[in-house]
Amino acid sequence: RKKAIRPENKMKPIMMTKALGNLFTGLGYFSQCTSYSLHFPKFPKQIDRMEKVNIQDKFSLFKDHWNPRVVAELNGQMVKLARLKGPFVWHSHQDEDELFFVIQGTLQLEFRDRTIALEQGEMMVIPRGTEHRPVAEEEVLVMLFEPASTLNTGDLEVEGLTRDELDHI
Repeated sequence: RKKAIRPENKMKPIMMTKALGNLFTGLGYFSQCTSYSLHFPKFPKQIDRMEKVNIQDKFSLFKDHWNPRVVAELNGQMVKLARLKGPFVWHSHQDEDELFFVIQGTLQLEFRDRTIALEQGEMMVIPRGTEHRPVAEEEVLVMLFEPASTLNTGDLEVEGLTRDELDHI
């Protein structure tokens, strides 16, 4: 996640709403906010915002599990691809909804009161604040839609699983 850069001088930064901050972050900008101006560098070179994306080609670029890659960004949201295998950790996202779209395989989404199986071509939105645990008995390929501020382990920091920065492919 990219964070606002504090100004070097002692002037107080303009207070931005969380939504505005998430929008700028989600668009791939680093923002510098002073009492006079906002400065935005160009979009990252990794993502061409006007090119088609072949999902299978993108999946062929990585083989590791539980390490999402960003393939597109829009309106403060990131479109991520991930390979999943085995159980993940129980977690929730207090401020963000999360959409799982299964490209290949079967994904079990465990909740404290039930389990829902998503098959290829199916999707589900997990509402913010809902504790859940994705489980993939066999490898599953998923596309995720979530705000740029979303951390993959939600409200937890888990060594070896939490991804503070994501690769753009």
